[in-house]
Amino acid sequence: MAISNYLSAALLNATLANVSYTSPATVHVALYSVAPTVSTGGTELTGSGYARVALTANVVNSTATSTANVVFGPATATWSQAVSWAVCDAATAGNILYFNALVPTQTVQNTNTLNFQTGNITVTLS
Repeated sequence: MAISNYLSAALLNATLANVSYTSPATVHVALYSVAPTVSTGGTELTGSGYARVALTANVVNSTATSTANVVFGPATATWSQAVSWAVCDAATAGNILYFNALVPTQTVQNTNTLNFQTGNITVTLS
């Protein structure tokens, strides 16, 4: 699990430089065919029924865990292979907050869905 440069800077500014940071009202999970890095956005899947999915999570100590299934699709055509996922601060565009590799990678076939079961998306800060 990695944290984006965007969020790292926002958190450091908020905690050490007294610069306000407003948390997003809703965060969304996105899938990527080219993985993001701390400084680049990667290549998000598009079209054919793909859309980001809202995430609800419970935080205990330094770990947030999804509290509901996160279901992508159904696909209206086969999607590009997803190699990573990210938590973003908007339903479209916006900023990547956290990201991780998708293991194993997934290709969603026409009419199928990709389902992250409750508890399978976790974000840990240490």
